[in-house]
Amino acid sequence: MLIKKVFVILVIFAAPFIFSSCTSNSKEEISFTSWGSATELGIIKKSIENFESENPGIKINFEHIPQNYFQKLHLLFASNNPPDVLFINNFYIPVYEKYLEPVDNLINSNEYYAESLKSMSYGGHLLAVPRDISILVLYRNKELTNQTPKDLDEYKHMVGLIKPFGTGVERDVYFLFPYMMTLGEDIYNMDKTIAYYQNLRGVPQPAEVGSLTMAQMFIDRKLGFYLSGRWMYPKIKEKAGFSWDIILFPGTVPLDSSGWAISKKSKHKEAAKKFIHYMQSEKSIENFASCGLIIPARIDVSKKIDNKMFLEAIKHAAALKVDKNYTKAMSERNRELFN
Repeated sequence: MLIKKVFVILVIFAAPFIFSSCTSNSKEEISFTSWGSATELGIIKKSIENFESENPGIKINFEHIPQNYFQKLHLLFASNNPPDVLFINNFYIPVYEKYLEPVDNLINSNEYYAESLKSMSYGGHLLAVPRDISILVLYRNKELTNQTPKDLDEYKHMVGLIKPFGTGVERDVYFLFPYMMTLGEDIYNMDKTIAYYQNLRGVPQPAEVGSLTMAQMFIDRKLGFYLSGRWMYPKIKEKAGFSWDIILFPGTVPLDSSGWAISKKSKHKEAAKKFIHYMQSEKSIENFASCGLIIPARIDVSKKIDNKMFLEAIKHAAALKVDKNYTKAMSERNRELFN
């Protein structure tokens, strides 16, 4: 009987230590969603591995959503099961504003391009830490033209003279934004922009394009100018077997950003902040920049990319004034112009 009592006492006193020993190895888990190409996906997974190695008490449950990202994200929020950390772009910041935690205190604003912070802010708060900047430049086939247009009128004149085609315009309203912004319009009022686009000569028609992309037409030496972003740079650099360079669009171009946000309903906000703090670190952003697809929003890292014309283009770019109805308006414009 005495032995049983002693055993019970030992178990009672030992229980807290046993419980503590069992739970000390448990990890705080946070969910994270993002889109991304195969190249980006590899960098994201490696970044998560490095973060977990440096923060053994935190586990990242990563969900890659390569298609219909925002439709699926909407379902996660609607079902009250949002990710703790989500990758998001400036077009959807206003849409998800009420669901996002302000992150003003997570960064040193002096380390970022001001327009990138502006693009990721809404309602007076920074709602996502920007990872990268998207801007549009003109890729130029120097064998077809060596001219540099100074304004939209000169550009229209030049592209009308270049053979076989002066310029290619992707079938998406986003690629009309440089014309729109330069002409002082917005997504809700594009009359001048549409008229300019419709009167632009030297643009291949759908039947002349067929199944080709504008990028491929440029690579195939069919375009004098090709309006696109940094994301096409690695492919053109690899495939274009002729003399080409990058010049500024003759006007204002949109500056867009993508970055990391935290859900207001997250139960792991401190761990989420640690994760974003790591992802936006100089070391992490350098890994993303190494693939050549992005322009870092961090000024210090951006200066390390090749072809500094992209950095020059930032000086001529402005954040779009996006509101809650912007994505809907873009869809309507695309149906109106390209369907």
